Amino acid sequence: MKFFKYIMVAGLLLLTATSCNDWMDIQPENTIPEEDVDYTKISEMYMPVSGVYAKLRTGGMHWVIWPLSIIRDGDVWSGRVDDQGILVDYGNLKYDNSFWGLNEMWNQYYGMIKVANGALTSLDNYAANITNDTDRATYRAYCGEVRILRAYAYYRLTQAFGDVTILRNNDQSDLTRSTRDAVERYMLEDLQYAIENCPRVRPNEAQHFGAATAYTAMHLAAKIRLNRGEWTEAEALTDEIINSQKFSLYPDFYNLFKIPGKVCNESLLECQNTDYGESSGATINPDMWFVFQGPGFANMNGGWTFVGITDNFINWATARGETVRLETSVLVGGTTTRDGDIVNRTGNPNNTNTFNGKAYTPSNQLTPGRSQYGENNNIRILRYADVLLINAEAKVRNGKNGDAPFNLVRARAAMPALTGVTVDQILDERRMELVCEWGERYNDLVRTGLAASVLRGWDEKVKYYPLPLSQTQTVPTLANNPKNE
Repeated sequence: MKFFKYIMVAGLLLLTATSCNDWMDIQPENTIPEEDVDYTKISEMYMPVSGVYAKLRTGGMHWVIWPLSIIRDGDVWSGRVDDQGILVDYGNLKYDNSFWGLNEMWNQYYGMIKVANGALTSLDNYAANITNDTDRATYRAYCGEVRILRAYAYYRLTQAFGDVTILRNNDQSDLTRSTRDAVERYMLEDLQYAIENCPRVRPNEAQHFGAATAYTAMHLAAKIRLNRGEWTEAEALTDEIINSQKFSLYPDFYNLFKIPGKVCNESLLECQNTDYGESSGATINPDMWFVFQGPGFANMNGGWTFVGITDNFINWATARGETVRLETSVLVGGTTTRDGDIVNRTGNPNNTNTFNGKAYTPSNQLTPGRSQYGENNNIRILRYADVLLINAEAKVRNGKNGDAPFNLVRARAAMPALTGVTVDQILDERRMELVCEWGERYNDLVRTGLAASVLRGWDEKVKYYPLPLSQTQTVPTLANNPKNE
């Protein structure tokens, strides 16, 4: 509850901040109002950190960012042709750089980076008043947390746009982009600082429940190393997480993404939300993230019916013999879930009739009196299953055996163990385990060179989204050749 108290205050500060559509003008929330901050109160040093989490929730989980992250992999599509049909085009690799959602993604992630930059400045101001080693260590740990979240925002930006601007401080005038390689090196510096200074505990063991830790930094760094083909580093990072014996797969895959699985021992990063267990009153929530992708229900409130799972994926998963992972990942119109919720069929036959089940919160898990779809649930961002599969792939690419971590993931899904697993088998396992999660499938196809053979119409020209038109019009230097620094 103390963590959410900080988040609530930070969210209120965010609402008082002035902002506009230009990412350069987004004011860091923890500086509002700067003159009221007493930096001698070291006990309040976590406040600027909580501001970054608030921005992750209010900006990084903007509903339009989600389909832009997941609809290009051939397994997931926007789900609707009658509303925001441009997202259908985006899923078919046909981009319009004037689309408002593209600009929203750019603005929100850079807004998060600016809040993180401001938080680090505020933490430095607190540090000037620290008089003992314990508080200095806490200061460094908090700086590490902020750097993890900043690196996360850059990670999503590079996934979407490739070469992007490194905003080293909020007064920076040169907004020329840097190469993706340079941005990744910058991220890795932030993450190494966090690895060295953040506590080595699970998020659910952290002083502020659910906060990012050194292991979160290792996981994100391993993902970057995997994308760079740096298998030795990816193996070492994931080995360290595994060998800590801190983490384990949540045994019930069906409930992993529901209320019982919130911040479990599998979690390395979640966007936390709460209704405080009360039937009415204030909530901490990600606005429409759950609602926009919810289907209609006969017995409870649903959503806007976006985000469809393709027949191609469902047929492939069925042929593999998938049971609980398929049931959990896909809600089908005209069926009743095991929790007794009746999923409505889509009214428009051109829209999807199969929805993202990982965003489903059963009616019997909602707090009595609450009715918004997904209310009180968290958004899963990084989890241990991905660590195990990165470790398996890195081991195989390093000429070793990756069966042990690989089969842990399959065992939880009631799938038979395999021996001598190959990279192709690991990629298939990632496809199934991580379907509809943060563009993992698209990223895997691109980084392994498979995109051109799997995705119709894919080539290097559509690898990344174009820079938003309104950004290039406002900031002409974005059109410059990126620098490698």
